Amino acid sequence: MFSAKAVEGVFAIDKPPSITSAQVLRDLQHTFNPSKLFASWLATERETRDRESRNQKRRRKDKHLQVKMGHGGTLDPLATGVLIVGVGKGTKFLQRFLTCTKAYEATVVFGVATDTYDVQGKILSKAPYAHITKEKVEEALKGFRGQIMQRPPIFSALRIQGKRLYEYAREGKEVPVEIQKRPVTVEDLEILDWLEPGTHEYRWPEEEALKEEKEVAEKIFQFGGDMKDDGKSKSMNDEQSSANMAQRKRSYVEEEDELIYDTKSVSKRWKADPDVVMSGGLLMAEKTEPPRDAEEPVVSESKDTPPALVEEVPGPPAVKLRMTVTSGFYVRSLCHDLGKALGSLGIMSSLVRIRQGDYELGKNALDYGDLKKGEDVWAPKVKAMLEDWQEKNQPSSGTSELGESKAEPLGDEHVQVGEELQNSPR
Repeated sequence: MFSAKAVEGVFAIDKPPSITSAQVLRDLQHTFNPSKLFASWLATERETRDRESRNQKRRRKDKHLQVKMGHGGTLDPLATGVLIVGVGKGTKFLQRFLTCTKAYEATVVFGVATDTYDVQGKILSKAPYAHITKEKVEEALKGFRGQIMQRPPIFSALRIQGKRLYEYAREGKEVPVEIQKRPVTVEDLEILDWLEPGTHEYRWPEEEALKEEKEVAEKIFQFGGDMKDDGKSKSMNDEQSSANMAQRKRSYVEEEDELIYDTKSVSKRWKADPDVVMSGGLLMAEKTEPPRDAEEPVVSESKDTPPALVEEVPGPPAVKLRMTVTSGFYVRSLCHDLGKALGSLGIMSSLVRIRQGDYELGKNALDYGDLKKGEDVWAPKVKAMLEDWQEKNQPSSGTSELGESKAEPLGDEHVQVGEELQNSPR
């Protein structure tokens, strides 16, 4: 299956914070294109293109030749950790990583909800948190272990009536039909560290959403009673408020080429499958009542919030969690839902994917910083990982030529592959 000359396959890289998964691929491509390691692959690909018919050549959107690459599941810009990368024919195997288990470490900060469900968003609502203790968190986590039901987030690539959900969110429009919950499995969920108020560095965002943005968020996320309007502020038209929300979301949704599929390796049914959604999506859980033992109800804090509801503790508590989950699970949803289960609110302040399938940080993932150290540093490591993958994934009698699973994909992530990325100059 694999070329005897060309180095190709699958490896993992440790994604740094503040950049998209698509940008990681561009950086890798920019590094691999002029390298000696991938010179044979590019030569083989050039020979293949030379043998193409005139119609095949005409159909190519860009004649620029680059190393073909893709990734096996998106990580949000805020997140770090294992990002699976396919090179050449290795992109044909990326579907496997949609259904494998993943392990994450995340930090939850209580008492606030944002439009992005993380610390980089705008504040939509606040709630009391003084009553939250480590013991109550441990008790609440029992409800999130095993098989649970989660509703896919509005900020995902799941298709509803031919349109991706994040597009509805960008436009500030309501989803035309109800988004059904789906089962996900949490194999392991534990507290790594409990952080008392005033003892940690995690803080709420400083920027609060405008009244009009809260109204749009309430319509999209079905916050219900979490956000109340005092009726005193002037409202802008729906078009302007939608534009404000759209501008806020674009930095949290991967660039368009992240959502492109390789039409040579993925069937039309796969492209239209409504079950394929982004990793780390932002799930706004349906409104639920606070637990009966909560000391105070969840309230929305505004300019008219009575002084009695203002917390008199040195900042909110936080908790670091480690979890092993199946595909379809949304970490941001856990942070939000955990906050609500405790009679408060919660946001994700950090996220690290420590394992995906057989790839694990500190074990077999390339350090992103190695790319800047030169080919003498990164090339031996990448070559070893690709050769190891080739050895373990040669075709067998029970495997198709491409090694692809014929089962319906059930992932919470996108496989980003295709000639569009291959032919997109940096």
